[in-house]
Amino acid sequence: MPKLLIKAKKKTGKVIDVTLKSAKWKYVGHEVWKLAPGKIAKGFEAKRETCIVFLTGKGRVTVEGKDIGVLGERMSVFEGKPWSIYIPPKTKWVVKAESDLVINVCTAPAKGTMLIKIIDPATLTIETRGKGCNTRHVTNIMPEWDGSAESLLVVEVITPNGCTSSYPSHKHDKNNLPHESLLEETYYHRLNPPQGFAFQRVYTDDRRLDEAMAVEDGDVVMVPKGYHPVATIHGYDLYYLNVMAGPQRVWKFNNAKEHEWLLKP
Repeated sequence: MPKLLIKAKKKTGKVIDVTLKSAKWKYVGHEVWKLAPGKIAKGFEAKRETCIVFLTGKGRVTVEGKDIGVLGERMSVFEGKPWSIYIPPKTKWVVKAESDLVINVCTAPAKGTMLIKIIDPATLTIETRGKGCNTRHVTNIMPEWDGSAESLLVVEVITPNGCTSSYPSHKHDKNNLPHESLLEETYYHRLNPPQGFAFQRVYTDDRRLDEAMAVEDGDVVMVPKGYHPVATIHGYDLYYLNVMAGPQRVWKFNNAKEHEWLLKP
């Protein structure tokens, strides 16, 4: 199994690239691009759909040679909601940075039944989940209930300093609907202030997989299977972008039995 914690290999350009080959799995692709003004990112997927999430900064989007316009608005992932664009298979795209720009490019298998769609942040809502020191704020960019993709599920989460998230520990690694769905998952982490760190553990019931990682600003964690709770430390808020995909576009998870008591009123 490949190393689950991925750090940026360079300062600009495509700084992180999770592929089916590098991850040794079947569904999720996840790229992170950091661009200076005037620089470009581009892509083409023959059999995969793409969601480009504009995390910070602005970029001009061209799809199949057609100018879509400038997307992006916020300058921090900890302020407001993101612009995004959905792109079906067999479609060339280019993003040219109009400012310092960070985008996440999320991909998953698709047949091409969907059309290009701009996802306006004004259409997105922020919901608060959990309570106390298990509080987090969730923005569903491409949730399962809105039919916005064939395979992709994309969500961003802000966890206040000192809180846990993706907790109580849960997993979605069995293709056993309606009880549980199989979804590969990636976490792209950001910290505020950026010199902070958080912790993420990925583990299975039998502990054959059991990795605890200190994650820093800009890291990606892969979750091929198992439970995957996150905790940030005092003084540092945590942002993460989740990308999920599997054989069916359903998010059905199971909690770790020993921690379910935490969900009782």
